[in-house]
Amino acid sequence: MFDVLDVFGPTEVLQFVSSSFKTDIVYIAETMDPVTTRPTLAAMNPLNSSVYPLLPPTHTFATAPELDVLIIPGGPGWRNPALNATLNYIRTTTPKVKQVITICTGSALAARAGIMAGKKATTNKSSWSTAVTAGQNTTWVSSARWVEDYSSEPPVWSSSGVTAGIDLMLRWVEQTYNKENATNIAKFMEHERIRDPSYDPFARNETVSM
Repeated sequence: MFDVLDVFGPTEVLQFVSSSFKTDIVYIAETMDPVTTRPTLAAMNPLNSSVYPLLPPTHTFATAPELDVLIIPGGPGWRNPALNATLNYIRTTTPKVKQVITICTGSALAARAGIMAGKKATTNKSSWSTAVTAGQNTTWVSSARWVEDYSSEPPVWSSSGVTAGIDLMLRWVEQTYNKENATNIAKFMEHERIRDPSYDPFARNETVSM
């Protein structure tokens, strides 16, 4: 169970990138069964609404190709206790990539996998109190829109909640390619960027070291 914009916000940015630079996206899950955004708990969908899209994976953990960047989305599913295969994939893949990017509570999922120890990170401010408990020896920065941690290889960038992932990805485009590309993509998306990673309008007033 993932959040829609945690996946498709960065995807939207990368689709624009692909018109100028060769870009391949793969969607990886434990099986080839479509992954849903539908809540597993009835209390989270009290009217039994049918608004939840399905995302068909392109690969399983066993068949996934080598990656340059591992993007870990969030969503309520990060709390699922039955994620051993997912956590193992994150844990074993991280040393092989050039960069890890987490979106929203994807940082809590990454923390559960053990890759956030000794790092600075941020996460969804609405889920702050529970998400930060996932990271042992992680400094959680409550004021940040996103955090860029270069304390070890590979670098790990983490965004705050949902739409903050778009701001992080535009910053990634700016750094990986150039500022003009990022500016044009934001214009095409009609997105008003937050450019300062230390400013989040949804910020909390504490920094937590776990």
